[in-house]
Amino acid sequence: MEREFSFTRKHFDQVRAKLYELAGITLATSKDALVYSRLVRRIRNLNLGGFSDYFVYLDKTPSETQEFINALTTNLTSFFREEHHFEILKQFLAHRSGKVKIWCVASSTGEEAYSIAIAVAEHYGRFDTPVEIIASDIDSHVLATASAGVYKLDRIESISPERRKQFFHRGNGSQSGNVRVVPELKRMVKFAKINLLDEKWPITSEVDVIFCRNVMIYFNKQTQLAVLTRLVALLPTDGIYIAGHSENFSTFPQVVRLAGQTTYCPGGALR
Repeated sequence: MEREFSFTRKHFDQVRAKLYELAGITLATSKDALVYSRLVRRIRNLNLGGFSDYFVYLDKTPSETQEFINALTTNLTSFFREEHHFEILKQFLAHRSGKVKIWCVASSTGEEAYSIAIAVAEHYGRFDTPVEIIASDIDSHVLATASAGVYKLDRIESISPERRKQFFHRGNGSQSGNVRVVPELKRMVKFAKINLLDEKWPITSEVDVIFCRNVMIYFNKQTQLAVLTRLVALLPTDGIYIAGHSENFSTFPQVVRLAGQTTYCPGGALR
């Protein structure tokens, strides 16, 4: 099918280079169709003549940087995805006393962060807990959705009736077909925009649990090592790093050691 705008290999390579520069994300060479479909919407909205014009606009317009990143980052998530991780979290909390800090590194539209909050609330039997949950993402648009805490009803179909009743309110009228996380749960999570490639992160103090699932797969090995090292440096010796099902850090034994199913502890060389 003929495309609306010319999109050459050179254009695709420019996109790949720019995304890597801004976010450290390495796009596969097979993603040209995805890149075209995502960026062509921006080109239309901006009334530009094509991809060459867009690159000029991107370079001259600082505010477009975030739109560019938002357009190309994939946000696939669901409530209690890889559910065993939340049982691991509860086991971890059972052996901790005092305050606990959890960082959900790629919170997307919030399902993962609120799943963490539900697991925490269930463990303590209340919403007022000694656990601080920070949830971040590079995409400002998905963070807005996460902060609102409103979802289509079908997003919670996989959640048990008990959890639905306790942690979600069904919408009425214009909100019919939607659900909202209860205010008590919402207050448990603080959302923030964080780019893992930034020289400084707003999180500087020790973090006990890091959820960073299916994020590293978008980075090359060099960037993986650099980011993983920085993240793990925030953990205490008995802290845990929870990765995604498609991630394996056995090539970085100096940074982490396997402690369970896609769960890691800090490696000895860092301590």
